[in-house]
Amino acid sequence: MEKKEKHKGCQCDCGFTRRGFLSSMGAGAVALAASGKIVTPAAAAGVKAPMDSLSIQLMINGRSQRLLVEPRWSLLYVLREHLGLTGVKIGCERGECGACTVLINDIPRYGCLTLAVEAEGSKITTLEGLMQGEDLGPVQQAFVEKDAFQCGYCTPGQIMAVEGLLRAKPRPSVAEIQREVSGNLCRCGAYVNIFKAADRAAELKRS
Repeated sequence: MEKKEKHKGCQCDCGFTRRGFLSSMGAGAVALAASGKIVTPAAAAGVKAPMDSLSIQLMINGRSQRLLVEPRWSLLYVLREHLGLTGVKIGCERGECGACTVLINDIPRYGCLTLAVEAEGSKITTLEGLMQGEDLGPVQQAFVEKDAFQCGYCTPGQIMAVEGLLRAKPRPSVAEIQREVSGNLCRCGAYVNIFKAADRAAELKRS
């Protein structure tokens, strides 16, 4: 005979057992599934199902990529989570820190504020796209030479901002450099060396 157990914290002798409870729950779940009336937590809370996915083609670092994305996905999310381009950093995700800066048609843009579907048909460049084979690009090399980083988290975005500036203006003034990187925050305060690195990068690109 199955041993009866008292409810936890209860002094009654109602015959409730763990085995009986699990058996009844299992039977109830099967009956509910058969009825076709299962309600998910999201549905119960009134949350809409994910949007329909779209097929888009992105030109990233000179390579064409065909992707299936949701209309709400940011370019930052797609680059990092679907293509593994982790040089694009997640920061504030609201257009304030610049850690996710990429170039779109050679113009610096925040990846967190750009939808992936918006970038279709444009030329996208990430930090990885500045490499020359296994060698650093001029801006990357300049940041190393001038020690233009401390923790390094903001560095990819800083580099992309400088790269965008030099593509538009090969000989920028100090004021132009400062203005161009003003949208990229460095919490370590390495700005003086960042400005020096931008000036050095301009030299390297001209040589």
